[in-house]
Amino acid sequence: LYFYPKDDTPGCTRESCSFQDHLPKFKTRKAVVFGVSILDEASKAKFAGRFHLTFPLLADADHAVAAKYGAWQKKSLYGRAFMGIVRTTYLIGADGKVARRWDNVKVDGHVEDVLETVKGL
Repeated sequence: LYFYPKDDTPGCTRESCSFQDHLPKFKTRKAVVFGVSILDEASKAKFAGRFHLTFPLLADADHAVAAKYGAWQKKSLYGRAFMGIVRTTYLIGADGKVARRWDNVKVDGHVEDVLETVKGL
């Protein structure tokens, strides 16, 4: 379960496409991938279609899910503070418990790290 700030932006697109590229390897391990951001279903459908994403993208318009998972946080850009999704990933085990959490994710190499952790479960 990965939280990303916004559909169709450079970092979020790279991260989502990387999950898509590695999806067969996740499926081999019986793992599923879900992406979550605060944009609506129409935005998700457009984003998924444009980049051929075949895993579910979930709309959290009121950011309730992001808040419960701790991904809705204070951010700052050019000296301006605001609330938003901080790139965060959760690996949830078959027992429904969080097996690992990645905070303030850097896109490059992240999906490979998640996959290696899945392999270790």
